[in-house]
Amino acid sequence: MDLLIFLLLLASPVALAKSSPTVPAIFTFGDSIFDAGNNHYKKNCTAQADFPPYGSSFFHRPTGRFTNGRTVADFISQFVGLPLQKPFLELKIQILNGTLRRFPSNGINFASAGSGLLFDTNKEMGVTPIQTQLQQFQTLVEQNQIEKTPIQESLFLLESGSNDIFNYFSPFQTPTLSPDAYVNAMLDQVNKTIEQIYKLGARRIAFFSLGPVGCVPARALLPNAPTGKCFGKMNAMAKKYNTRLEDIVNIVPTKYPGAIAVFGAVYGITNRFQTFPARYGFSDVSNACCGYGTLGGLMQCGREGYKICNNPNKFLFWDFYHPTERTYHLMSKALWNGNKNEIRPFSLMALATNNITF
Repeated sequence: MDLLIFLLLLASPVALAKSSPTVPAIFTFGDSIFDAGNNHYKKNCTAQADFPPYGSSFFHRPTGRFTNGRTVADFISQFVGLPLQKPFLELKIQILNGTLRRFPSNGINFASAGSGLLFDTNKEMGVTPIQTQLQQFQTLVEQNQIEKTPIQESLFLLESGSNDIFNYFSPFQTPTLSPDAYVNAMLDQVNKTIEQIYKLGARRIAFFSLGPVGCVPARALLPNAPTGKCFGKMNAMAKKYNTRLEDIVNIVPTKYPGAIAVFGAVYGITNRFQTFPARYGFSDVSNACCGYGTLGGLMQCGREGYKICNNPNKFLFWDFYHPTERTYHLMSKALWNGNKNEIRPFSLMALATNNITF
């Protein structure tokens, strides 16, 4: 037995070396699913989560993340073995006031809650659209404020579009485009995004699909949305976008030599949580743990009069739009090392370790 243990210990460094992630940094773009606190540093931005009880389950304080703890971007960073990426706007302030000499080597989070693929989505809330997020990254590269060499080995995480689709059904604006034309406009920006980050050196790219947007508790705010079931029209639009997004991801290696991309099937992963809640340890996959009113979806968590559940780990949703940390953790595990129903053509772990088989 002692000899067996010795041989296992002797062999383990080799096994670890083969599977150790080779990712020096992670660069993240998108909306509140990823936002690590950028909006907190925008004075005129009204899309905020910088107050209790946000962050209460892990950080034990609000960080600007729109959940009770870590996001998918945080978990992926931990799986890779990197410190969590800080928000770009926080780092920028630290650089300007001299408390930080240069941008960190582990990557940067550019995501802004409330933003979308379309430039005007929630513009009145003062969010940072993905076009501006990409420009922020481009400026850092062009001004040599971040090292260019590690960029090709870095992981690029992108997720956006939920706010675009939710807003399409908002009673406060009348759509000027048909659903198909609207989705096409979103996908045009996806293509521009890939082209822009590729030119700046991105070679390992992960695009995450939209989840079932029509199931968020905030649908209770929409006059035409059902509350006893998910909003079918909204989900149909999200699925149409996801199908086309996967088509774009699949041709990345052909269109952009040297680049590899994966498609994270967030819709399917979340749908399984909803279909088999007990299997994943959920007792409630419809209502927000923190909020107020129908589905807990009529008020943002933390606002005056809100109510909170006893155990967020039993809930799929933390607030009226966003999943709990536990949901994000389960989702992240599926994206990191899941099968082809969850992420394809290979997992994030394979992408991070260069252990790629099609």
